[in-house]
Amino acid sequence: MHTSEGPATAGTATGGQRGVPVLLSVNVGLPKDVPWQGKTVYTGVWKAPVAGPQMVRRLNIDGDGQGDKQGHGGEQRAVLVYQVQSYEHWRRHFGRADLPYGQFGENLTVDGLPDDEVCIGDRYRIGEAEFEVTQPRVTCYRVGLRFGEPELPALLVSHHRPGFYMRVITEGRIQAGDLVVKTRTGPGALSVADTDALLYLPGHDERKLRVALQIPALSPGWQGSFRDLLATADDDGTAAADAGPAWPGFRKLSVARVVREDGQVSSIYLGTADGAALPAARPGQYLTLRISGAGLPAPVRSYSLSSAADGGTYRISVKQEPHGVASSYLNHDVQPGAVLDVAAPRGDFVLDADAGPVLLISAGIGVTPVLSMLHQLAAGPSQRDVWWLYGARGPREHPFAAEAHALLATLPHAREHVFYSAATPAERRAARAAPGRLTKEALAGLAIPPGASAYVCGPASFMTDMRDALTAVGVDQASIHTELFGSLPPVRPGITRQASKPPHLPPGPPGSGPLVTFARSGITTPFGEQWRSVLDLADACDVPTRWSCRTGVCHTCVTPLLSGDITYAPDPLELPAAGQVLICCARPATEIVLDL
Repeated sequence: MHTSEGPATAGTATGGQRGVPVLLSVNVGLPKDVPWQGKTVYTGVWKAPVAGPQMVRRLNIDGDGQGDKQGHGGEQRAVLVYQVQSYEHWRRHFGRADLPYGQFGENLTVDGLPDDEVCIGDRYRIGEAEFEVTQPRVTCYRVGLRFGEPELPALLVSHHRPGFYMRVITEGRIQAGDLVVKTRTGPGALSVADTDALLYLPGHDERKLRVALQIPALSPGWQGSFRDLLATADDDGTAAADAGPAWPGFRKLSVARVVREDGQVSSIYLGTADGAALPAARPGQYLTLRISGAGLPAPVRSYSLSSAADGGTYRISVKQEPHGVASSYLNHDVQPGAVLDVAAPRGDFVLDADAGPVLLISAGIGVTPVLSMLHQLAAGPSQRDVWWLYGARGPREHPFAAEAHALLATLPHAREHVFYSAATPAERRAARAAPGRLTKEALAGLAIPPGASAYVCGPASFMTDMRDALTAVGVDQASIHTELFGSLPPVRPGITRQASKPPHLPPGPPGSGPLVTFARSGITTPFGEQWRSVLDLADACDVPTRWSCRTGVCHTCVTPLLSGDITYAPDPLELPAAGQVLICCARPATEIVLDL
């Protein structure tokens, strides 16, 4: 029986009686706060061996816990298993002997059960408990954090040694020295290593994807990922091609005319210098502009298209923001004939092609992308039930009121509901506006059809309120689409106790490398050698980012690259689509602009 706190030296792990796998160690640990790169991570990756019988329950081993319940834990990921043979592999790879059991965050260290032999759906009895294999380990930066090797999550996948999760079929006590007895073979014969490679490595085998989806034991999260991969494969790549930008990087477009919409908003019409028609854009998409006349370095900003691409031109509408360098220039200084650098239309906040009811909901300058959708519907004219819901303080903060009203008049099944929160009774009567804000209660009184598709744009708090309100009146969450001005909501698993800050230039002296622009955040700064990746620079600027593995495996951090070239270190296990970049392992080779 192995009861030591570290793996046996090579050749001493016997594998039990006649090669039967053996449980070498039971490891538990409660989540704790760990300092990391100036932040605090709440994590349960620090596991340590415990002696004697341990009670295994449906969600955990007694004394164990997970910090990030979205990525770890739960019924499908109750127990994590890792093999002593993999310990030996990493001991040789890194030249390290300081690898106690639990070092890889596993609950059960075993002799045997290799990832290339254990299959999804296999069941094992250990002591009094029975388990079922549900999925490979989740790629997560925290295993590298404990190990002191940031690239470890990628190496676990590329070396085909991820380890695996099990759910608890029968609760009971287990202890080091128990034999691991197989009680059932999973259907499909899809090994843990093959399952892991199927998600994270290139060349997704359609046959294996279909096999995986027929295995009941595979966790729902991995089933969803495989369905997405299969749908992409079934599309034959055409969907990805259709979604690609019309041109790479920035191209020069001329300001055809400038129209003052009200005291705060101006519309800028953009076209080509020779009058040639611009590529079609999908209503709801946005343009990213590099505005050289507004300052040095040239500010980069994104603005939604506010109408259909009529006559081969694009229209954006810009609200003057307090102290806004770019918005001030576009509202007061730009003249017809000026040349701007413009990236191709992008974005997936676009109108569906269904025939059912559609809700176009906005507040303030958030009206622009849904107004372009209204233009598309009116061009038909569409026979859909169209609901136009708009909130503002009053008529002086209500751009495009007459334009929207005229478009709605061309639609046979349109409804218009305007809400003014700070207007006089006379102003409300003139605009046929309801008093107050567009709220959950106001929405509930409108008899919204539950089968509608909703498109919502405005301040972040408004969109959150509208999502909650729409869900409350029966609209399917999957049918609620939102477009956020500015940075996307962050995904930073395990990070705690960090107050949200507006994006800013990084502390300390500026770097000496190529300029990096985070377009949504309005930050441009040189890259420096103190940052391992663009993601590290974004963290230093408090730019909201989305990531998980931080080593080019999971693709959570995939971000549109609007212009420039990057290099990777380390190389991602699978390259993203053209025009996309994995910021967790990317460094700028030239000046770059990111949609972040």
